[in-house]
Amino acid sequence: MKFGRVVAATAAASMIMAGAAAVQPAEAASTKLQITKVYVNSPGSDSSSNKSVNGEYVKIKNNGKKSVSLKGYTLRDESNHVYKFASFTLSRGKTITVYSGKGSDSSGKRYMGRGWHVWNNSGGDSAILRNASGKKIDSCTWKGPMKSSVKC
Repeated sequence: MKFGRVVAATAAASMIMAGAAAVQPAEAASTKLQITKVYVNSPGSDSSSNKSVNGEYVKIKNNGKKSVSLKGYTLRDESNHVYKFASFTLSRGKTITVYSGKGSDSSGKRYMGRGWHVWNNSGGDSAILRNASGKKIDSCTWKGPMKSSVKC
């Protein structure tokens, strides 16, 4: 299995190695949002039941020193299933879990509202977090088949 992570530091390191002056973007340096886990294969047989669909989820952690407004941020897969955050602030050191199915949003949970599974467990997929301007903040990629989850 192969796991990948794309972060702003990679681009900065490449520029330094090429001899260019590199400055890490201020947002990437200050927010430090990270996709930490994707549960790609819900327990049991896949079905359209909300319990089955909510067996899939993504965890995003704020490793920065400040709270971050996620309003307008998106979480998407390679097939362009998109969840857009409404008004929500993720406090420093806290994690938000985004479930694929339906439910009532709370301080630690958000729901995509889907009626079927989003994250591919047989052929691989990527979870991609973008800010409100569309800039990639973090991603987690896996190759299938997956039995349960990916630690990013």
